[in-house]
Amino acid sequence: MASDEFLKSIEVNFQKATKYLQKINGEEFLTDDLASQIMMANATYVVRFGVRLRGKIYIFTGYRSIHSDHFEPVKGGIRYDILVDQKEVEALAALMTYKCALVEVPFGGAKGGLIININEWKPEELEKITRRFTQELAKRDLINPSQNVPAPDVGTGEREMAWMADEFRRLNPTELNAWACVTGKPVNKGGISGRTEATGRGVKYALKAFFENDIDVKKTGLEKGLKGKKIIVQGLGNVGYYAAYFLSTEDNAIITHVIERDGAIINEEGIDIKSLKSYLISNGTIRGFKGFVDSGPEILEEKADILIPAAMELVINKDNADRIQSPVIIEAANGPISSEADEILIKKGKIIIPDLYANAGGVTVSYFEWIKNLSRIRLGRLQRRAQESQMSNLIKGIEAMTGKEFPLALKSRTVQGLSERDLVFSGLEDTMTETYEAISRLWNSEADIPDLRTAAMMIAVKRIVQSYSSMGI
Repeated sequence: MASDEFLKSIEVNFQKATKYLQKINGEEFLTDDLASQIMMANATYVVRFGVRLRGKIYIFTGYRSIHSDHFEPVKGGIRYDILVDQKEVEALAALMTYKCALVEVPFGGAKGGLIININEWKPEELEKITRRFTQELAKRDLINPSQNVPAPDVGTGEREMAWMADEFRRLNPTELNAWACVTGKPVNKGGISGRTEATGRGVKYALKAFFENDIDVKKTGLEKGLKGKKIIVQGLGNVGYYAAYFLSTEDNAIITHVIERDGAIINEEGIDIKSLKSYLISNGTIRGFKGFVDSGPEILEEKADILIPAAMELVINKDNADRIQSPVIIEAANGPISSEADEILIKKGKIIIPDLYANAGGVTVSYFEWIKNLSRIRLGRLQRRAQESQMSNLIKGIEAMTGKEFPLALKSRTVQGLSERDLVFSGLEDTMTETYEAISRLWNSEADIPDLRTAAMMIAVKRIVQSYSSMGI
């Protein structure tokens, strides 16, 4: 099963990293028994519940896996998919643990899933199912603002999170922080501006950080900077779309290939991502859009500067890894490269920007949302007008000293105070930039560290070990 291979890949990556952490500065740091403790899921809960729909009772199976609670609450999305199983959920929970540790977000790792084909149910039926699922999770404290905080994932979004939050609030009417029980909510239900595009924007910031690093870019044979870079994107869901959109509109990169379930779009001059997304939403397919080809995964093997797998797990595996041409691959999805494919790509000199770093934008901004919910105040509300007043006074001072009028267009941008969205993206960019710099420094400091993934995992595991140590474990 794909989930077996996915879990195996994460465990292999963990073991590659931990061999470098057994001793630090000649002293024992990570013992085999502690490594086993960190690698294993602490607990996985299976819930089965009935929902009366269409005149009969349907039975649903859901999962919530807690990989590590070295920090609480634990954090991780809930996916709705017919192929969800326990091993997939446990693998994703493990990845969340390492991801949170790497970007220094104080959460443990968790993940959830519900076996369901969302296309078979009307919105009002999905709401009823989601509320019943929430009830089952709440009984076991598997949704709680101080213990376990779900978020959207494949098959879920703002709508489902709003239903979950409302149901939790109904079940806990005296809980002051009830809306913090989930993140990824609509803004009018306690969500945060910028959360929807956070993971895709995080991918863009990760690529920007990489292409500004002289040492690392040199290894690819490419020029610095994202301008003019040709990119293949696999998957035009939330992550793939926003990554492609921001890279093309803000960094002047060229999206030459987009792969979807029913084919691909090819345009060497650059695909209009916004128009393509609108077409997909309107028609339910990319067929008929300019540049359409009746092709699929083999497009991953086309020539480009950057490859962005942004859909499902294991799309690059031992069968196609040797034919991948792009010198830079960034894992916008969770686990798109198998452990066997990883080895093949490394030997070919490909640079892989790993998932535990590359798609951490979502959990980073989820953390901002959680903090917002606990503080019960919109980010920027206290300082925006003060900032605007300060900058206005500064401009007046410059005009008085120079005797010249400040350029009007520049003045309006300078005087404008920071909005919640501005603060969110500033915090996200800072997180992604600083984290990449740490990964790169470690990778380049020791010749035997094979790749960015191993360096990233080493940083994450080291922080988890330190957390356990402070707990007396």
